[in-house]
Amino acid sequence: MRILSNLLVIGLVCLGLLALLPLISISIAVVCAVFVFALWLLPIWIIATSDVTTGFEKIAWLLAMFCLSWFAWVFYFFLAPLKSKQQYYY
Repeated sequence: MRILSNLLVIGLVCLGLLALLPLISISIAVVCAVFVFALWLLPIWIIATSDVTTGFEKIAWLLAMFCLSWFAWVFYFFLAPLKSKQQYYY
């Protein structure tokens, strides 16, 4: 009788794990979606908080990010700033 009750408990645990499988897969999908979205926002965040460019040039780079996506981010690291900063002598 004890073996039968142990088999029943094992069967119920397996059934419970099968019932939790959709919840686990949805959780993994949500975590992956959040990670991909954060990875997509990373270049925008880097350009927006950068001190290399200012003003209209930064807006132009952000617009290029929205239009060209990751290619603009690569170009930003190689080309920014487009014009040199003015040096002030005191």
